[in-house]
Amino acid sequence: MVTAHLLILCTIIFFIVSKDGASAKNVNFHNVRPPLDPTPFPNSFKCFTCEKATDNYNCNRWAEDKWCPSNTHYCKTVHHFTGHGKSKSVTKKCATREECHHLGCHHHRDSGHTECVSCCDGMICNVDLPTNHTNAVLRLMRSHQRSGAYRATVFLPAVVTAILILVIL
Repeated sequence: MVTAHLLILCTIIFFIVSKDGASAKNVNFHNVRPPLDPTPFPNSFKCFTCEKATDNYNCNRWAEDKWCPSNTHYCKTVHHFTGHGKSKSVTKKCATREECHHLGCHHHRDSGHTECVSCCDGMICNVDLPTNHTNAVLRLMRSHQRSGAYRATVFLPAVVTAILILVIL
């Protein structure tokens, strides 16, 4: 568990001290892979996890390295940002099926910010942030482990929500 954090930390330090002037903000979290430690139960997975981080970089950088509980099936990301696209807060966590029924983007007129919510079902699959209706969806990566009927029932609410939002806007 600590090994993934050490890997991330070493990568960050390498970028900071490299002679070509690369900055730590250029860390590619898509290449981060968790260690091959024993899983606590079959089909277990890990998600980037943070609570109200200032941006995606800080969320991924300080994400807890722990296995998701057995009652969760997805990684969920909630992104709050201004009308100019500047992140206000990022929350990432392990999520149940029920927590991933309300996906998409919603503009809050009272505060002037937008909230986009996405879910995915793979090992540390929630690297990126949802920023619009195209990527605030349910992404199925481990779909070969699930039956087609199950996929349709979970994915249908996300599609219907996205269509309704587009019609309303």
